[in-house]
Amino acid sequence: MSAPAAVRDHRQAEQKRELAFEFLRYMAMMREVEDRIERKLYRQGKIVGGVYVGRGQEAIPVGVGLTSDTDDVFCPSHRDLAIFLIRGIHPRQIFAQYMGRVGGLTRGKDGNMHMGDMNRRIISIISAMAASVPVAAGAALALKYKGTHNVAYCFFGDGATSRGDWHEGVNLAAVQKLPVIYVCNNNQYAYSTPLSKQMCCADVADRAPGYGIPAEIVDGNDVFAVHEAALRAVKHARAGQGPYLIECKTFRMTGHSAHDAADYVPRHLLEEWERKDPIARLEKRMIQNHWAKQDDIEQLRAEIRREVDDAVEWAEKSPFPDPSELLDNVYERS
Repeated sequence: MSAPAAVRDHRQAEQKRELAFEFLRYMAMMREVEDRIERKLYRQGKIVGGVYVGRGQEAIPVGVGLTSDTDDVFCPSHRDLAIFLIRGIHPRQIFAQYMGRVGGLTRGKDGNMHMGDMNRRIISIISAMAASVPVAAGAALALKYKGTHNVAYCFFGDGATSRGDWHEGVNLAAVQKLPVIYVCNNNQYAYSTPLSKQMCCADVADRAPGYGIPAEIVDGNDVFAVHEAALRAVKHARAGQGPYLIECKTFRMTGHSAHDAADYVPRHLLEEWERKDPIARLEKRMIQNHWAKQDDIEQLRAEIRREVDDAVEWAEKSPFPDPSELLDNVYERS
């Protein structure tokens, strides 16, 4: 006998409330970690090399990442830090990674975002963004051979879809009906090139029909909308129906990297998208739906700041690598 409608409605509302808090925690943690990296540690000279963040895009990796199973595979981009958090990587390890310390995921062999963890099914970020697309197809092919129902998630920006390796990787996945979820962070700029200067089609999703795969466009600043689209994509891929493309419309609320002042971006666009901030939108929705009070949100923010303070302190105490470890895990020794 089914539960009364009122009971079902209450249960669904409670599930949404819990999911909203989970969304907010990961989104707020991602922003706080990246703010410390870009606006403090990098400016203090404690990070050497490039720093790339996803400010304004947090709803995308969080909304998508929370649809995954343990054995699914991720190929994140440089603006998807929340994937690492969702997969259980502690902020301590992330700060140590950026500062080139032993406590980082590469044990000090790299000083920024070139990190992964195969134990957690995260393939290391590749600087040439579209290069991860054929890699994701390879991972998905392995999953298909094993006969699992797992999927590979592949993240990239709008600019990546104008590269040859993007098209080659998508074509392979389409022909082989591989379980890949393609997630485009369409933040309107490929470094300093606006979307209108790099493609003639109206949307990135327009590229999908040429490969015979489904695609949808979603508001990338609405974490619930992203999550629901990802659930549809995952259902499609796990059922053996092949790849699925999600185009998330968003905006990069910073330069391409920490050294880029983004003077080429019209001020009115930044102001317009600032009003669509995904974290502020989620907080407003939580309060309006009585899922949270402002005090609850402030308490969560304070907890995150304390955790990040602790993580930075721990990472700074982590030693630099010993030169004797230089070739460890780099070359196979006979």
